[in-house]
Amino acid sequence: MTPLQHRVQFDFEIEFSNGGGLQGQGFRLDIDGDDIGDAELIDYIVRDLRLLMVGPARILNKRIIVEAHKRKDAALDSGRLRYVDLSHTIEDGLVTYPGLPAAHVCDYLSRERSREIYEAGTEFQIGRIDMVANTGTYIDCPSHRYADGKDLSQIGPEDCADLDAIVVRVPAGVQAIDVERFRDLELRGRAVLVHTGWDRHFATPAYADGHPFLTEAAALWLRDCGVKLVGIDSMNIDDTRGKARPVHSVLLGAGILIVEHLRNLAAVPDQGFRFSAVPPKVKGMGTFPVRALATLPG
Repeated sequence: MTPLQHRVQFDFEIEFSNGGGLQGQGFRLDIDGDDIGDAELIDYIVRDLRLLMVGPARILNKRIIVEAHKRKDAALDSGRLRYVDLSHTIEDGLVTYPGLPAAHVCDYLSRERSREIYEAGTEFQIGRIDMVANTGTYIDCPSHRYADGKDLSQIGPEDCADLDAIVVRVPAGVQAIDVERFRDLELRGRAVLVHTGWDRHFATPAYADGHPFLTEAAALWLRDCGVKLVGIDSMNIDDTRGKARPVHSVLLGAGILIVEHLRNLAAVPDQGFRFSAVPPKVKGMGTFPVRALATLPG
């Protein structure tokens, strides 16, 4: 007996970031389960049609149908890899965000003390760290901004690990990074990393003085283009001169994760690499340090 395959039928409207658009009526795609969300479906269309420069997109008249058809996805190629570390080192006394307390790193059980506990020749060190979650290079989840948003224990690995990534280079001296920096780029489904070079001031008083940030219009464009994650090598992705935080509000409100205080983005290409920034699985926390990595072909 031929197994049944769920498919989705829908209309769609897609705008391209460099002008023009594409429409489809009665389009059908295979799906793995018995339903599919609009955002995931848009990503599916983009991959299936190999579309480039995709901007805002809409799904219309969606319905699930069942047919005796199955398509197998091609296996991913694999090869030798190399890694570029994009995260700052957390050490005793580090202040990441001015005004927040410094990290305190110490022994809970020192090697010397452990020698009194274990047999001769056996010793251990158990460390202890006291810090706020906004320390080093860290990720923001929706619950950082919204009480009902997903926390660290609720986001999936697919949200922050092994993401197709692109670097957007911003010239020195540009403080407000507007939507024009993100036009004419392939953005959908990607981690968008903003390279300003501001990481050179990390852990100094200059880090908070005139730091680069994204505008609300840029955040809205990135949201509408369906990005997966946005990172920046600056003190904050928002303008901190006022009390509003529109970029955090727009991105986290759409479930788009944010990684702040990146470093070393000059060492990675504009594209052709994967990005990971995986936090521990902590319930009730919306922000935590990560080991941010770029994975490149070796």
